[in-house]
Amino acid sequence: MSKLRILCAGLALFAMATTASAALPQRVGDQAVPSLAPLVEAASPAVVNIRVRQTVSSRSPFADEAFRRFFGVPESGPRSRQVSSAGSGVIVDATNGYILTNHHVVENAEEIQISLFDGELLDATIIGSDSATDIAVLKVEGNGLTEMPIGDSEQVRVGDFVIAIGNPFGLGHTVTSGIVSALGRTGIGDGLEDFIQTDASINPGNSGGALVNMHGELVGINSAIISRTGGNVGIGFAVPTEIASSIMRQILDFGEVRRGLLGVSIQPIDRAAAEALNAEVEAGALITEIVAESAAEKAGLEVEDIIIEVNDKKIKDARELSNAIGLMSAGDQVSIRYVRDGREGVAVAELGQRIAATGTGGDIHPGLSGAEFASNTATQLNGIETVSVEAGSAAAQRGLRAGDVIVAVNRQPVRSIADLIAVASENQILFLSIVRGDRPLMLQIR
Repeated sequence: MSKLRILCAGLALFAMATTASAALPQRVGDQAVPSLAPLVEAASPAVVNIRVRQTVSSRSPFADEAFRRFFGVPESGPRSRQVSSAGSGVIVDATNGYILTNHHVVENAEEIQISLFDGELLDATIIGSDSATDIAVLKVEGNGLTEMPIGDSEQVRVGDFVIAIGNPFGLGHTVTSGIVSALGRTGIGDGLEDFIQTDASINPGNSGGALVNMHGELVGINSAIISRTGGNVGIGFAVPTEIASSIMRQILDFGEVRRGLLGVSIQPIDRAAAEALNAEVEAGALITEIVAESAAEKAGLEVEDIIIEVNDKKIKDARELSNAIGLMSAGDQVSIRYVRDGREGVAVAELGQRIAATGTGGDIHPGLSGAEFASNTATQLNGIETVSVEAGSAAAQRGLRAGDVIVAVNRQPVRSIADLIAVASENQILFLSIVRGDRPLMLQIR
């Protein structure tokens, strides 16, 4: 028997063994033909198409005051227009009508409508949303909904077969297949990340759709792709259900995301810098400051400790530590392995809660209109996080992006919304020192 036939026969037996409720695959002669159809038929009714309507503002081409005066154009405000976009979602609780999707699919939505597998249209409302993990929870009222069981994404391995179901390019309920290409991917965007990478085709519109294992269980919410053309090139990313489920539980239990806080300021460290601190480590996160009465202080951590592991997961740099802690909930117990004076130690910390003080950009400075800010929500940096930026707004036109962390304004450090307001009230021109990903940048706001 050829290797191809052996593989096909093996896949057929695997599909039969893992989909107990599915019909047997068809046969051609004496040879079984492997098919994912039974799995797809069981999973597809739980995946919905999402259509979002929103109003966006755009600046008039005559918005510049000098240009307007020169040509005698009367003053006019920003222009508004209705736009619509498409995405996907997964019903995970049929009884209560709860749907998991991406934050970016429903961000700034004024109207959300979902389309079920049978074509029925239902209105949806946002129960809660988290930009840092790109997860949102919707609710619909409907009868006869089908939910998808949530699998354990911690059991996913590189090489596992998976299928992606979603609404690419608005085509609706499209199925693609592939394997898990990698785990624990970070650095794709600006939020908290621990992506599953897959080569199952994911395209625009697939966002919020299902990544499904061979047991018909949801293991990821498809979220992002890397592409030079905007279409699939075999590199897609999904938020693991471990993260999505945690975010959903917090939203349903508390009405908000109560993210864990260690209470440290950190910076990356390499081998050369570690040697100067008498530590033989290749990489890690160096503690440069500890907040009084924080989880870190109570656990016995000290300034100059180098954190190298969190819950047995290696920490390569400051970003990985921010991800590891930020993806946990307030009150979680965390085991931290560190190096101090050349010796390793372990501390157990009970994470505190990040307190999110929010502010609207337009109330702070005209040049920040369209932006929403929060203090200490999704970053270990001391600064102010840019939670969202409305497309076409003054803040967007000046280069501000969601996820940017403002650490100083006009060379004055800012750690709270109050700090930002204080500086902005005394200056018409603001120079924002921000951190985007791992890069420092400066933006001028007028």
